[in-house]
Amino acid sequence: MTTTKAPSAGLEIVSQFRHCPRCGTSELERHSEKSVRCPACGFLFFFNTAAAVVALITDREGRLLVTKRALDPAQGSLDLPGGFVDAHETAEEALSREIREDLNPEITGLRYLFSVPNIYDYAGVRYHTVDLAFACEVRDLTMLRPSDEVAEILFLRPEDLDANAFGLRSMREVIAGFIGMRGRQS
Repeated sequence: MTTTKAPSAGLEIVSQFRHCPRCGTSELERHSEKSVRCPACGFLFFFNTAAAVVALITDREGRLLVTKRALDPAQGSLDLPGGFVDAHETAEEALSREIREDLNPEITGLRYLFSVPNIYDYAGVRYHTVDLAFACEVRDLTMLRPSDEVAEILFLRPEDLDANAFGLRSMREVIAGFIGMRGRQS
């Protein structure tokens, strides 16, 4: 799968933080394209990419499970279930946890498909992520219960999917990848 590359982190990320989190006495200086350094205490911080996971779940009719976002960013737009990988958690564990937290069912099988670079804007901070897309099987789709982060659960046929209805750029790319994969299988 080919994707459009996310803009370089560059000065954009480095400029989001001004003062040293260790000593607090000095303004941070740019050390490299993705790091800052404190001239007072020598603290060096690298802005690394965060991992996120995305579930592509289809029902027996081949319809894709999509959600409507209840919260910002992109409140009210379509989305795919998933979320961030927590510390000390594998991508697979994170996906199982996120699906359980947001929708309730248990994942019984998953298969990695592809990844998409992303910039996730939240509370004035731009987080660079890599979103890992997985095809997932769940035990029982009748057990779906949306969390407070999910306004609505929908099942859409692949031909009814409009990538532009998804509020986050990376989700639009995942949908395009899903449609492309379905087209190659036909």
